[in-house]
Amino acid sequence: MVARSDALSNDDARGLPRDRPSLGSVDGQGLGAGTLELDRLIHERVRLGIVSALAVNGSLTFTDLKSLLGTTDGNLSAHARRLEDAGYVSCRKSFDGRTPRTEYELTHRGRKQLEAYLDHMEALIQATREG
Repeated sequence: MVARSDALSNDDARGLPRDRPSLGSVDGQGLGAGTLELDRLIHERVRLGIVSALAVNGSLTFTDLKSLLGTTDGNLSAHARRLEDAGYVSCRKSFDGRTPRTEYELTHRGRKQLEAYLDHMEALIQATREG
């Protein structure tokens, strides 16, 4: 099996042809292959939940995020690590007495990427409603 890169277009990732007809246009750009691609890193449900919660709350602990998103320790940890590796969130570890405390915060880059993601979603919604 060949691994696919996150850099591939959504069409490529689904195995669809790149030369299919355009689905419309947003600000003069067609919605066909390779146009207005969503940030696949943020688009995943748990990661979108993490960056959205951090955008609204500033910073949250691991426990707060786990409770808010209703996910397991391992699932949250894996998704938070992907966002941290991409520079979208920062992680600060400390101790509250003897209890470990992990706190996450959205970085400037993460906020910009979330805003771009939301702009793309709004453009797609608008194009769909006008279509």
